[in-house]
Amino acid sequence: MGTWNSRGLRGSFLEEIINMTNEKYRMQRLALVQKVPTPIKPLKIDKESRHITLAYFDQKSTVDYIGVVQGIPVCFDAKECATETFALGSNVHEHQMAFMSDFEGQDGIAFLLIYFKSKEKYMYLPFSDLRRFWDRMQSGGPKNFKLAELDPSFEISTYSGTFVHYLEQIQMDMDRR
Repeated sequence: MGTWNSRGLRGSFLEEIINMTNEKYRMQRLALVQKVPTPIKPLKIDKESRHITLAYFDQKSTVDYIGVVQGIPVCFDAKECATETFALGSNVHEHQMAFMSDFEGQDGIAFLLIYFKSKEKYMYLPFSDLRRFWDRMQSGGPKNFKLAELDPSFEISTYSGTFVHYLEQIQMDMDRR
């Protein structure tokens, strides 16, 4: 996976292991979830290598992943966090919240997968909890939330050769509804 000196591709490690997990799910016929490409507009292309050397984002992207799990539509965003505090205001945007809300309104499941590097923990954050933190921020509360505020039962284990096994958390999320 490439690197980039801007704010782009900050979550590339997490996205790499999610991509491997999704491929394993596909092979096992458990789910079909794909990375949504970020729409860009190329400005400069190296004529020899035919690589894009300069581009800008053509439009706002919605979420990182979209697909179906055993007939249930899912969409989610992957986020990495270096500390135990997740900066909501700078990591999640209004258009993403609107998309996820609309997605859930169509009986889909929306969520965040967050990797807290300092604790080496992968967390599933249901949209309902994300909405609660978002509403708190919009009402003048903190623009972040702490790992300790998340439901510990939504921690994602890595076992069975699956890197970020999030299917169990989707089931838990559905059971809570």
